[in-house]
Amino acid sequence: MLLNDAAKAAPSYASRREIFGWAMFDFANQAYTLLIITVVFGELFTTVIVGDRGDGFRLANFLWSLALAISYLMVVITAPLCGAVMDYRAEKKRFLLVSYLATVATTAMLYFVAPGYVVMGLILIIISNYAYSMGESFIAAFLPELGPPDKLGKISGFGWSLGYIGGLFAAGFTLVALGEATEENFERIRWVGPFAAGFFLITAIPTFLWLKERGTPQPTGVAYWRIARQRVQSTMHELRYFRDLTVFLISLLFSMAGVYIIIAFAFIYGAQVIGWDESVRNIMFIIVQVTAAAGALGFGWLQDRLGAKRTYQMTLALWVVAIIAIWATPEIAALANTRFGWQWQAQHVFLVVGCLAGLSLGSSQSASRALVGLFSPLEKSAEFFGFWGLANKLAGVLGIVMLGVLQAMIGLQASILLCVGLFVIAMLICANVNERRGREAAIVWKNA
Repeated sequence: MLLNDAAKAAPSYASRREIFGWAMFDFANQAYTLLIITVVFGELFTTVIVGDRGDGFRLANFLWSLALAISYLMVVITAPLCGAVMDYRAEKKRFLLVSYLATVATTAMLYFVAPGYVVMGLILIIISNYAYSMGESFIAAFLPELGPPDKLGKISGFGWSLGYIGGLFAAGFTLVALGEATEENFERIRWVGPFAAGFFLITAIPTFLWLKERGTPQPTGVAYWRIARQRVQSTMHELRYFRDLTVFLISLLFSMAGVYIIIAFAFIYGAQVIGWDESVRNIMFIIVQVTAAAGALGFGWLQDRLGAKRTYQMTLALWVVAIIAIWATPEIAALANTRFGWQWQAQHVFLVVGCLAGLSLGSSQSASRALVGLFSPLEKSAEFFGFWGLANKLAGVLGIVMLGVLQAMIGLQASILLCVGLFVIAMLICANVNERRGREAAIVWKNA
């Protein structure tokens, strides 16, 4: 009944052009997450800038995970506070602009990180990944006001899929034009930072031209820090009322810990465990981008029909299968060769596994963002997506640190099974979420 009443009083939603402008930020920022975190610079940092110091890259992997964990911890501390101010002052777009410019500037400076410049690399990754991650929360805060609840899955999926297409363009050009992340090719591959920054700078322009600020600013004269403190304190008490959102954020903490491990270590895993060739790495990149875009679009369509919670649970089950396949890739290839006399290489089996990982990646991120949008009152969307950012990045801290320590003790291949446990725990916790009750809670709060 409450959902029907809300539909009759639906606000004016975004035009197609505005939705496209919003989604273009996903298109643009994928240049950072893929080129810097996942595909190129992560491998460059661990294998060249730090290098193998006789420990099988374990120190390099640990330092990389430490830099990411610190940046995510900074988001954990500040995202809800910034979200509270953005709601109160109707300044989502201004905060988004600041994070965008900070990401562009610090990413471009990665050009100066040469072999041995470990501290400089750590500092720039911490700052740039912090700014990028805050921007993720800021852009997501616009989602609840872009369309009606029964369309948010499709809109979120469109954004994520467009993001992976953007990543395909950005990283595809980089891999062909700049080559391998090796010491011999360093003078070319070091341009990955400026290129990612330039791509982000240019392609995000439609976002700032077409995306609207719909909120109404509250009276001025109150310091930002006081606004943030008072509103976050109030929301912490109100989270008991939004119990389904709270339970879902706990589930998200575990699932995104697994996702961030894969984002940060997938291509490092390919280089160190699978031992792939450059051509296979490039093909894997294309496969992941295409399947992730398809997963975001396909599961976004399913979400509006089957429900956000059910779709999210399905994506987690898909992740479990994908992680087991990633771990078992070398053994699958060896078993097939021994049993059937084939000549399979682990790197080629890994390409098949990449299809599963891509579908899981795009669908799970899109579904979780849409579900938070359904559970968020419009007047507190930025703040609630600040808590979404908190859960995401706290997950990044926990997941990456756990894997960083674990792989230092038992190696990267065995450590990847940690993700299976994280996804299973997330599924069990999410079983307690009631989607309809969560949506009604957001509507009742707004109309109260």
